Amino acid sequence: MEAERTLVGKGVLLCLAAMLVFASQDAVTKILVQEMSVAQVVLVRYWVFALFAIVWVSRTSTIRHALRSVRPKLQVLRSLLSIAEIAIFNLALRHLGLAESHSLMAAFPLMAIALAAPILGERVSMKSWLAVCVGFAGTLVILRPGLEVFKPESLIPLTAALCFACYHVVTRQVSSAGDGFHTNILYMALIGFVCATLFGVTVWRAPSMQEWVLLAVISIMSVAAQLLLVKALEYAPASVLQPFNYSLLVFATIIGFLVFSELPDRWTIVGAGIVIASGLYVIYLQRTRE
Repeated sequence: MEAERTLVGKGVLLCLAAMLVFASQDAVTKILVQEMSVAQVVLVRYWVFALFAIVWVSRTSTIRHALRSVRPKLQVLRSLLSIAEIAIFNLALRHLGLAESHSLMAAFPLMAIALAAPILGERVSMKSWLAVCVGFAGTLVILRPGLEVFKPESLIPLTAALCFACYHVVTRQVSSAGDGFHTNILYMALIGFVCATLFGVTVWRAPSMQEWVLLAVISIMSVAAQLLLVKALEYAPASVLQPFNYSLLVFATIIGFLVFSELPDRWTIVGAGIVIASGLYVIYLQRTRE
């Protein structure tokens, strides 16, 4: 029992480390997209990600085997949703602070639940629906539509959250159909590589030395965070790690303050608290149902 707790503790620490790396990556991305095209930033990220995926799959399986998908059309859709979410969220970082962007992005698990009922045919309890409604009310507190403080740019991270929620629903579809980790990561990397290249080369400009360094940093961080999450799942089940994903918002807020002197207003803090509380309550309901 003590050994099991130690392993779970390692998993939690690795998950927290992954969230810290993700938040740091977004901070560097925010610096880059102020002067550089989002498409170019995404392009370099996917070049590195595709290389990593090919090496990873080649070492642990075979490319030919990984490309055999039970649901190839859904794999393409899933990959397109992934690159769309990344590009749209990077655009949000150009216009909004780290904390505000992540506060709105935190609504994606609630969106995924709302989509799972009609798409996957899952039974969603009344308590879960209530939590979803309360969570969406939290996003309205952050957005404050109809008031002078409302910023249309705030809809950008919400759009990214919707893409990410759809991505999660489709991922569950392909995984339940029999596609494994190698197939999922290889399709996402290769299709993302093609799309990022098609859009990125049209706006390419020669980066400065400082920009090359920052591009290398976010590319390495992206891979490192994914590896930390994979390792975390070796020590602890996803149901245990899920609540700690919300630490990303905490890290993003701290880094936003330290690096960009950003401090979210009280309504953003209140709204984010409502969204996170709703998400944690849904996780609790899912775990008690199991």
